[in-house]
Parts: sequence; C-alpha cells; structure tokens
Amino acid sequence: MQQLRKPRRFFLAMGAAAALAAGLGAAPAQAADNPYERGPAPTTAALDASRGPYSVATENVSSLVTGFGGGTIYYPTSTADGTFGAVAISPGFTARWSSISWLGPRLASHGFVVIGIETNTLYDQPGSRGDQLLAALDYLTRSSSVRSRIDATRLAVAGHSMGGGGSLEAARTRPSLQAAVPLAPWNATKSWSTLRVPTLIVGGESDTIAPVASHSIPFYNSIPSASEKAYLELNNASHFFPQTTNTFTARLATAWLKRFVDNDTRYDQFICPGPANTSISDYRNTCPLV
Repeated sequence: MQQLRKPRRFFLAMGAAAALAAGLGAAPAQAADNPYERGPAPTTAALDASRGPYSVATENVSSLVTGFGGGTIYYPTSTADGTFGAVAISPGFTARWSSISWLGPRLASHGFVVIGIETNTLYDQPGSRGDQLLAALDYLTRSSSVRSRIDATRLAVAGHSMGGGGSLEAARTRPSLQAAVPLAPWNATKSWSTLRVPTLIVGGESDTIAPVASHSIPFYNSIPSASEKAYLELNNASHFFPQTTNTFTARLATAWLKRFVDNDTRYDQFICPGPANTSISDYRNTCPLV
C-alpha cells in the first residue's frame, strides 16, 4: 500500500472518534483535520476554470542540471498554507515541454509545485524519461530554490506519449510516489502488474500512434486494482489531445492529484462515479476509493 493509505485510515478513524464524541455531547461534530488539504472546497466550475485558487510564479531550470534536460518550475506564490506536493511532467517523443506547458500553471494553481521537464534528447525512450522524471523530483526536493515549499513525501509524475510511458516507468521504479497520470501513454511494455502507485490513465479514442486498444487499455487492465486506478477515454481524441487545453483531462488530473497527493477526499466526487459527457467515450475506475 502507498504511504498515504495509512494516514487516510488514521484520518477516517479520527473522524469517527470525533463524531462519537459529538454524539456524547463532549465536542461539536466536525470532520477530522487533514494536514495536506489545500485550497477551498472544490466545484466542477473551479476545476474547469483556466486557473485555480493560487497565484503562480515560474522559474527556469538550466539544462546543465544532472539527470534531465532542465525545464520550468511553476509554484504557488503563497506560503500561508505550508508546503505543497510536487509533480514532474515529461513531454513526448521529439517534443519539448512547450507542447504541453499549459498543464504547468493549471496544476500549480490548485496547490502543487510542478516541474515541466526538457528531456536529455528529443528521442529518449520511456525508460529514460522515467529516470529523468525521478531526477527532476530529486532536484526539486533537494536542490531547487523552491525546495522549502515542497513536502518531499508527497510526489507524483505525469507525461504525454513516451513521457506518459515514462511516468509508468517512474511509478514502478519508485513505489513511494503518491500518484501517476500518463496521458496518451506509449510504451512497448504492456504489463504493469507490479505497479503500486495510484494511476490515472487518459487516452484518446482515435489515437493512431498509441492506440488505446494496444496501450492505454492494456496498461490500465494490468495495474492491480488494489493500487487504485482510473481510465478516462476522450471521444474522438487523437494522440495529441494533451497539446491543447483539455477540460476533462485537467479536471480529472487535478482531482486525482488532489485525492492521492493531498489525501483530499473532497475530490472523490470527481473520480467516483466520474464524468458523464458525450466527450467521454469510456471511463473505468476502482471505486469506491479506500
């Protein structure tokens, strides 16, 4: 089980104890505090907006860093809420971070430190991209100027295409990660039966480069249900849907990260039962979440 599972059960137990105490007249009924909860109560409109509740600043990372090709950091400017979880994101084969850079400020504005990486070469394969995602997280938490803003125990990975395949590699390599979000993932490996990180896969129904029938769906099916997983398929979407702003991708990715990185059960409502819309051709999950 992931490290976050034990605290979640602890919070639920504490909530039950508080409710019992209230029933005995010892204290007013209230939900137990979650020390990782960040931001106001979520709504669909708030998740679908171009920005969340936090103002965001950016910082460039030199290509001279060790382990990956540099990139851009996006982080909440306020420190009033304490530290934040962090997410490293990789672009796909032959692509640069600019191809999916809209994700950086979008996720950061909901209370995450995000690093969008440049890869060592444009042709790096998923295994290498996975290593680079982990190197970027290590840089964020150990060397970056924003490291004091990050809770190094609450980290996640994401990526597009071979970057998505790389996020699966990173999650398998480092099971202490709290979440993974592969977008139109490509990987020659089809079985991820040893992956233990809660994983949201987003695929495009009309993807001809990483067809969902031979990539996203087999990946999803092979991940153990005990790990927590979801699969969102966008109706008629091509392989390149992450390269423009996509409402459902943003909504579910944000909710997934908030749920598993921030341990915030307020976001369960967006995962279970999930979105119902003509823009969605398939949605699967391991609900109810535990």
